[in-house]
Parts: sequence; structure tokens; C-alpha cells
Amino acid sequence: MPKNPAPAPASTTTDRYDDADTYDGYESDEYEDDDYEEKPVVETLVEDDRFGALTVRLDIRLGEVTVEGESVPRVELRRAEGIEAEDHIPVGTRDGSRLTLTVGGEEVVLDPAKGRLSRHSYRVDVRHAGHAWRLVPDSIPGSRLLRDEQHIGDFSSDGDGRVLVEWREDAEPEPLDAALGYALAAAFGTGAQPWWMMAIEMVGDMTPG
Repeated sequence: MPKNPAPAPASTTTDRYDDADTYDGYESDEYEDDDYEEKPVVETLVEDDRFGALTVRLDIRLGEVTVEGESVPRVELRRAEGIEAEDHIPVGTRDGSRLTLTVGGEEVVLDPAKGRLSRHSYRVDVRHAGHAWRLVPDSIPGSRLLRDEQHIGDFSSDGDGRVLVEWREDAEPEPLDAALGYALAAAFGTGAQPWWMMAIEMVGDMTPG
């Protein structure tokens, strides 16, 4: 998972939570409690330069991501019930057979790679209406979004439901590109270390201290 993604100028976000005790900014009494736990539902309001206001909602406990807005189709990604979640994946799994992705209520093909040593192994593929999308890491914090092999935008998300995007100036992204890009970034996070850094960490983990 990426850490400290560089902010992109294309989006601004405002966080809100579904609990009754919502917050806006830092409140010392709440955050200084040693028993405080991060809320499992994060809903982020995004002002996208190309597509205006949209909402990204991540429910870590249920394994659900929803993206919707006036200018984009509603996209939902859900983990099957009864599946044990993996902590390092926001939606809980990279097993495509245990995930369902819908666009406007219609199920589409979702194929996440397993995630191994290479950045390419963390790609996520979607096929729908004769087109193919791929979100694939290209740096430690970020991933590029491709539609039919054309690079149309750069996404970053630290796995906490907050997503930043910078659209390519030479590309013409469509509403579905945005909805899918935000959903995939929120569900799986973005970015990955290069293979040699992962290999060094694995060797270090196996070396007696």
C-alpha cells in the first residue's frame, strides 16, 4: 500500500462519517482517547475538475465501495458476505470471484491481479461495453488509469477511502472513467514498491536479528 501520496491539484475532499458523532477537523477530546478506533465507514466528498461533485464511500467492515455523482454513473464494488477480510486491502480481498462490480446496477467483469513482487502484479482490470480499463501502479504512491491502453489519469489513495486524481491534459476522460477510477483506487489503494525494494524487505525479514 502506498504511503503519503503526493496531493494532486485536480481534487479537493471533505470527509464525513456515518456515525452520529461526526467531526469536521481535529477535536482533541475524541482523538486523545486511548480507546479511539478509526471508524469503518468513510464518505468523502470530491470536487473533480472535470466532473464536478461526487461522493466516494468506503465501508471497510462490509467491504463495500460506492461512487456516485450527478455527472457520473453509480458504481458499486462489494465483497461477498462471510469472507474474511485481509487488513492490507481496503475492500478486503483481491480475489475477483469474491467481488462484485456494478455500473448503474449492471454487473461488469472485474479481474484484480493477486499482487506479488512486481508493480504490474497489483493491476486491476475491468471490462464493460466493449472497453477495457486498467488501474496499475507506476510509482510508490500512485497508479495510472488506462482505458483501452490509453493513459487518461493518475490516481492516488492511501487505502483510507480518500482518493486524489490528476487527469492527463492530452486525454478526454469520460464519466465512466472517473467513476471506475475512483472506485478501484478506493477499493484496492494505489501504488506499490518496485520489485527490488520488496525483495530487500523479504530478505531482511528472513535474516535473524
